[in-house]
Amino acid sequence: MAEAPQLKRKREEEREEEREGAAGAVSPFPLAELRLRKVLRESARDKAVFLHGEVTNASGEGTDAVIILEKTPFQEEKVLELLKKHTKLELQMHNDIYSTYHLYPPPELSEIKATVVFPATPKHLHKYLRQEAFLVRESWQDYSHITLPFVQQQALSLQWVYNILEKKAEAERIVHENPDPCSGFVLLPDFKWDQSQLDDLHLIALVQRRDLRSLRDLRAEHLPLLRNILTEGQEAICRRFGVPACQLRVFLHYQPSYYHLHVHFTALGCEAAGSAVERAHLLPDVIDNLLMEPCYYQRRALTCPLRADEPLLKKFQEAGRL
Repeated sequence: MAEAPQLKRKREEEREEEREGAAGAVSPFPLAELRLRKVLRESARDKAVFLHGEVTNASGEGTDAVIILEKTPFQEEKVLELLKKHTKLELQMHNDIYSTYHLYPPPELSEIKATVVFPATPKHLHKYLRQEAFLVRESWQDYSHITLPFVQQQALSLQWVYNILEKKAEAERIVHENPDPCSGFVLLPDFKWDQSQLDDLHLIALVQRRDLRSLRDLRAEHLPLLRNILTEGQEAICRRFGVPACQLRVFLHYQPSYYHLHVHFTALGCEAAGSAVERAHLLPDVIDNLLMEPCYYQRRALTCPLRADEPLLKKFQEAGRL
């Protein structure tokens, strides 16, 4: 999916403004002082590593942090520069017409994106830990008696979501906003997308209302909200990034990673985490299901993956449901 030169320049200018604004408002994370505690997970497919680190203050007290290091996508305009400016080329294998090399680019072309969660709670550490996954078939009774009580007791803090909705944080990143308290939402880039390539496009719509946790809460009365998210979100992305609705995947997760209703917008070519069939529910399908049955998601069973050490999985096991 090609990106127009004007859009590239605009994206670069906006990213530079965001970096300058962030640098002026927040002290840089002391990465050099980080003490590595554990590698939580590695992803060869995503070229990423998830680390558990600790930062020690002047009093000698340590505070946990999660650091996610990711290789940034190649940028078309820098590929030729990368080939010409490589500092070293090591042959790894040669067989007839095929050969592989290790190429070592200069620092300015070796960018790595670092995402920091600090301070990190045990729930954050658990979230990024690699674990086996199991499929759970959750009935409405299971949701009412197992999942909902667990969510009410164990959910991660949503203050960061409320900061966005109240424009106390990331206001400059908002792509579109509908302020209606019942049927409105805020659309902004997912923090995993660096906005350098449209093939990796990923935005999140956060609903304004705070009483909707997940797919399970949706009823026919929420159709105006869902339609707004779908149509306004698609239109805003087309205006801003030039990607038409027919090239967008719009979906909700179940189970979600946090329990404030939100919708994902990704490019079709983006292999976004959680876009597999056992977790992703396409928003147009959700709308159609609610049109056919106003309480569709309070009646049907939902399949969802849970990791081996997730407390919610243990709740299902204790109830004899797995």
